[in-house]
Amino acid sequence: MRKRHSLLILVLVLFAQACNTKSQQINDQDSSSVKDTHPEQKLPKATAAEAKLPFRDIPELKEAFIATTPTAKKDGILVGKLGTDGGNKEVILKLAQEIADGKHGNFDSFLIAHKGKLLFESYYSRGRINLPHPQASATKVYTSMAVGRAIQLGYLTMADLDKPLVSFLKDLDSTKFVKGAEKITLHKALTMRSGIRISKKQREEIEKDTAQVKGQGLVQAWLKHSTPITTESQRFLYSFDPDLVMQVIDAVVPGTAQDFIKKELLDKMGITNYHWKTDVSGLPEAGWRVSMTSRDMMKWGILAANQGKWNGEQLVPAAFVDKAIHRIVHHNDSDDENFSDDGNVSNMGYGYFWWQADLKAGNKNYFSTSAQGGSGQCIILIDELDLIVVTTVHQLKISVLKMTADRILPAFIK
Repeated sequence: MRKRHSLLILVLVLFAQACNTKSQQINDQDSSSVKDTHPEQKLPKATAAEAKLPFRDIPELKEAFIATTPTAKKDGILVGKLGTDGGNKEVILKLAQEIADGKHGNFDSFLIAHKGKLLFESYYSRGRINLPHPQASATKVYTSMAVGRAIQLGYLTMADLDKPLVSFLKDLDSTKFVKGAEKITLHKALTMRSGIRISKKQREEIEKDTAQVKGQGLVQAWLKHSTPITTESQRFLYSFDPDLVMQVIDAVVPGTAQDFIKKELLDKMGITNYHWKTDVSGLPEAGWRVSMTSRDMMKWGILAANQGKWNGEQLVPAAFVDKAIHRIVHHNDSDDENFSDDGNVSNMGYGYFWWQADLKAGNKNYFSTSAQGGSGQCIILIDELDLIVVTTVHQLKISVLKMTADRILPAFIK
């Protein structure tokens, strides 16, 4: 009897040890998978051949890349660990899996930074860490920040924002302007309220004469063929006003606007892998046709969140950033469909090419400001939570702002 009892005890001890060993192995595996979700060699990178392809021809990733501990790349972006440095890892991973399963559209990337650190980085579909993604209208924010850089360096002043835009363009013939052209200030153009009204057909006809529209000739043609500029026409209209702003940048900075943006912003932030196309005027595109990597989009978000500072250097005046990212045009100032509420997204506004909205999570509204490009290119800042969300998408099923309010904010609210 004693032998049986002793044997039973021995079996139980061995079984317990085996269970503990197995449990420890599982814990070790879980810990390892979180610590090194995707080793460096597995980062999805475009090959040299793929990088030359039109974006629509980029092959789909065989599986999504999802990292809760992003890799440090020595690119000026600090990294941390989702969950440890903030955020609910399970909530974000659940959303990421839904994105990977195509439930929210064809996302190409989804990144989150919190309290100055990149905590989450994921790529899907055509997304690659080294592949510049078409930005669409998110480009407008980069143009806005270029104005701020010109102010920081003294080529413009904050007071200049309220001066007639044509006063900076010395090659124009004012005798050929429509009535009210002097009402267009840099401030008005930065808020899509120039008041210029030209039909699509007229614009196409103007741009056919390529010699006529070079340099400031494009503005000359617009101010000749537009209907008169009035208080009524100077209401918000999502149009080509960024081109007017780029003309001012080109006119006031030394050299060209293209060289200025490269030297004074892109090079300063270590942005070297990008595409920035040229407008019919010969100047850099101001409202679209720029491509940036997702991490470089995050850099623009960090620049704005840090009130214009990058690595301790004031690239853009804090006063300009503050004005740019806050509401100037309000919901009730415009009949534009872009100002409509959407569930937990309300009180839309517009600053200097930055959008604003209140995002409701729980019983509280959080102010957000964002760069927004068609189909889902977004850089979203929520200052109260010290949060930046970056997305790139080529076919969207859900508003990224709504997704942020409904699914991302709750993961960072204590």
